[in-house]
Amino acid sequence: MSDMQDSLRELYQEVIFDHNRNPRNYRPLPAASHHADGHNPLCGDQLTVYLQVEDDIVREASFVGHGCAISTASASLMTEAVKGKPVAEVEALFRDVHALLTGTRDEAAPARDFGKLQVLAGVKEFPVRVKCATLAWHTLHNALTGAHETAHTE
Repeated sequence: MSDMQDSLRELYQEVIFDHNRNPRNYRPLPAASHHADGHNPLCGDQLTVYLQVEDDIVREASFVGHGCAISTASASLMTEAVKGKPVAEVEALFRDVHALLTGTRDEAAPARDFGKLQVLAGVKEFPVRVKCATLAWHTLHNALTGAHETAHTE
């Protein structure tokens, strides 16, 4: 591995560690218009995602729960990424992030700039950890679509 790849991996790990130690938007959202629960029985991750959607825009996003570092970091990064975005754009981001994390991205599709979310891409090398990283995103999707069942990664 090159020095540049090592430096990038260290930077990615630091972002994940930072979002795990200091998760952004970690709080209930009493005025939430949408919410959903998620559970990853394999790792024990459990969370609730809260959204305040007004005029088809995700105005606010937060989460509460407990889980491993990757699950918590993913939820934290997700809430930052979706705030202020139209619901349709958030749904497209859900699909693109899921494809990124599972390694199923269509190479013919236009490339997306994932920004900070790119740090999660490394989990596809560890199939068991993919479920940890995708849990928050599946829960977000359930919240947006009004699904009443708990989101699972199984």
